Amino acid sequence: MANLNVEDVKNRVSAAWNDVISVLSKKIELGAVSAKGITGDHMRASAQYVAGVLREVGVDARVEQSKNPDGTPGAFEVVGSRIVNPNAPTVLLYAHHDVQPVPDASEWNTDPFKGTEIDGRLYGRGSADDGGGIAIHYGALRALSEDLGVNIKVFIEGEEEMGSPSFIPFIESHKAEFESDVIIVADSGNWSAEIPSLTTSLRGNTTVDVKVKVLGHQVHSGQFGGPILDAYTLASMLIASLYNKDGDLDVPGIESQEPVGGLQRDLDESQVRADSSVVDSYKLAGTGSLAARMWTKPSLTVIGMDAHPVEESFNVIAHETRLRLSLRTAPCQRPEAAQKALSDFLVANAPFGAQVTVEPLDNGMGWAMDPNAIATKDALASMKDAFGVDPINKGEGGSIPFIPELQRIFPKAQVLVTGPEDPKSNAHSPNESISLSGLESNIVTEALLLSRLAK
Repeated sequence: MANLNVEDVKNRVSAAWNDVISVLSKKIELGAVSAKGITGDHMRASAQYVAGVLREVGVDARVEQSKNPDGTPGAFEVVGSRIVNPNAPTVLLYAHHDVQPVPDASEWNTDPFKGTEIDGRLYGRGSADDGGGIAIHYGALRALSEDLGVNIKVFIEGEEEMGSPSFIPFIESHKAEFESDVIIVADSGNWSAEIPSLTTSLRGNTTVDVKVKVLGHQVHSGQFGGPILDAYTLASMLIASLYNKDGDLDVPGIESQEPVGGLQRDLDESQVRADSSVVDSYKLAGTGSLAARMWTKPSLTVIGMDAHPVEESFNVIAHETRLRLSLRTAPCQRPEAAQKALSDFLVANAPFGAQVTVEPLDNGMGWAMDPNAIATKDALASMKDAFGVDPINKGEGGSIPFIPELQRIFPKAQVLVTGPEDPKSNAHSPNESISLSGLESNIVTEALLLSRLAK
């Protein structure tokens, strides 16, 4: 393997740049919307295209159709490998080729399924999420070419935007093929287009349905109102009891955590307020850094509530109601433990002795990177070399359940979560785009990282 320096890699990426943009633009045009049917011809065509692109850079890529847990046909997946030396380290490259739907194309300033370059960004559905991840892998392997010093395995998934129902069965049935020392998941993003980031953590998630009952049936609010509170009020009191006066979730057994790897830069409150469109008078809830509150501390959201519509209201006391609660858990807490703690608290703190029952639903484990792993240090060094500035690590407040599942199935592998997005990418939204300068630096980063991992 040649002793490549940073400038060598940058020159190679620059020489292949037009092909990288062509690959990404063609991928956008394929319109691989998995919501239109993961078994559709459009998804097969997308997978076949990605496999062909990877074959151009030496991966013996092929398309396989997965099976859902019930045995029905699943997504079209792209798998393959490039073995350079049986004794060299092995790296699994992950991305996904399916994209989000476009419910209303009129909300876009460009054709969502045509790559359009404007002011240094390429617009189109899937340009960032996760066509950008595919482009990173393609560009890095293209740049290294015959100087690749690690064995490569690839898994380009076809149903990530649909919740990956066949992901675990597919991984487990291909465990030997995917066994690796390092897993690079290129499906996240950077602090900005100019400042790189490793994703350090993901919160877990658990969901429960809560039923609050006070009466056997509705009664007249004028006749019984006062000593008997309606189910909506009681449910509101129950939810409020989960918080302390500062707005922190305060339930025994639900754990909190500080940012993994330390906090290098806190989130900017004015930016958070602008991005979220929160009303000017609202004071952000909770204590501690904004980063901890949004990345690693637990958060609870009422995502559903059975209540009578205002337009059809009349003077009765509601006898019961049902809530669905979504709890984002600290990255390292088992969601089952958090779910039990939440359920026990809700039942034990029923307001005025109302009848509270809890039905446990889905659980998803969070994830935290190992800040001391060799691969982590190699990735951070590669980012600094490629972008020319120190990286700022960041967590994600959401959940990507397949990442902890990958770690569970391959416990010896070091998992790195990288990606092509930045705060302007609008993934899942109208006018999705990718920074072209950021993409180029991401490709250089991955090429340098693969070179470092070879040593």
